[in-house]
Amino acid sequence: MSKTQLEHARSGTITAAMERVADREQVESETIREAVASGDAVIPANPSHESLDPIVIGREFSTKVNANIGTSSLSDDLGAERDKLQTALDYGADTVMDLSTEGPLDKIRKDHIARSPIPIGTVPIYAAATTVDSHTELTQNQLLTEIESQARQGVDYMTIHAGLLKEHLSYADDRLTGIVSRGGSILAAWMDEHDAENPLYTAYDDICQILREHDVTISLGDGLRPGSIADAGDAAQYAELDVLGELTTRAKEHGVQVMIEGPGHMTFDQIADDVKRQQEICDGAPYYVLGPVVTDIAPGYDHITSAIGGTEAARAGAAMLCYVTPAEHLGLPDESDVREGIIAARIAAHAADIATGTPHDWDNALSSARASFNWPRQFELAIDSERAHDGFKSDDSDDDQSESTQQRFCSMCGVEYCSMRIDQDRKDTTESDTSADITAIQDSDAPHQNLPDISEEIDFSSCPAHIP
Repeated sequence: MSKTQLEHARSGTITAAMERVADREQVESETIREAVASGDAVIPANPSHESLDPIVIGREFSTKVNANIGTSSLSDDLGAERDKLQTALDYGADTVMDLSTEGPLDKIRKDHIARSPIPIGTVPIYAAATTVDSHTELTQNQLLTEIESQARQGVDYMTIHAGLLKEHLSYADDRLTGIVSRGGSILAAWMDEHDAENPLYTAYDDICQILREHDVTISLGDGLRPGSIADAGDAAQYAELDVLGELTTRAKEHGVQVMIEGPGHMTFDQIADDVKRQQEICDGAPYYVLGPVVTDIAPGYDHITSAIGGTEAARAGAAMLCYVTPAEHLGLPDESDVREGIIAARIAAHAADIATGTPHDWDNALSSARASFNWPRQFELAIDSERAHDGFKSDDSDDDQSESTQQRFCSMCGVEYCSMRIDQDRKDTTESDTSADITAIQDSDAPHQNLPDISEEIDFSSCPAHIP
């Protein structure tokens, strides 16, 4: 039986996947090996996922972004899911989770695995639940069978809600929004119906054996995550987290890589303490957070509320942000929502990486282009090049954008009040007349002589985001 990435790392072996992610992160391969061996980082890389280009998820490395896609009762079209996957890839997601609950689930999952160069995650209980008329009819054997089937297909990581115990259910009874996790609510209903313990908890060692055989990373789900800021940090959330700490140790004993899923809604001031608590309880296992959403008042804008929380979570040590789309709390996201969610989460991740010491060469290059009024270079360097290009507002009198992108001002201030142009002209000792004819200034397309030289390409290979 082959070893997992964790087992290789513990034995001192640097795998091809470790070498690849070291190159992508611009660190030594030994740094990756040590992080994986300690459990501080994971490389979700099922050997059966042949199209995979591996990544590393850990607090010491670039913050990663996950995009959730999937079908529902309102849409189960394979073509639409392919389009969402491609959108996720185009706009820089680091992983994708298929959360489909309707349609040809096996076919959709296999298609994603075949097409995706980034890790694919799933929540096996969703697919298992489609095989029975009622969620409470699920059996432990059906859950294990589904987990093994998806592992054989090539799924790289799976959310397993094994930390939600029967004794925790009463803690959530007085919540404002109750249990908001789909997996958590299914298991809660099952435990009540059968008056029995969570079958994923009682079968946890069997699950770990299956995942170890296929080197599937376990993502320990937070079935009692808060669904509103009123419920954040309550007894239910942290009782489950304590169990996740136990399950983290047991997974590592089986040689299985493990990461922990975190809260959905939480006030800004609670986030850093929550990350610290998770790191202590779960022995430094990578923290994978949904948002967190820092206020409940913004349906349609929760990609923004989650980006605010995501920046703070990643700054405090979270390793991966699960995006939240504008459609969160409203409906099934479409391609446009996927794009908005990914860009918002990537901005949050990048902002956190800068705050924790990542070189900001990318930011400097764009600012240099901005200072030299090099509009095409600004569009090229923007995190969403298409949006930047489409949003450019030129001189209204100029219908030719190829000409207007040479102008030394934007329509926000206009040529007469452009602060950078005024300041550059003030410092330009070669100009004898700083009140030169406005038309001549507008027509000038030459970079200012006192500006930084951006002609030399900058190496952005250390940046996790795709630079066009």
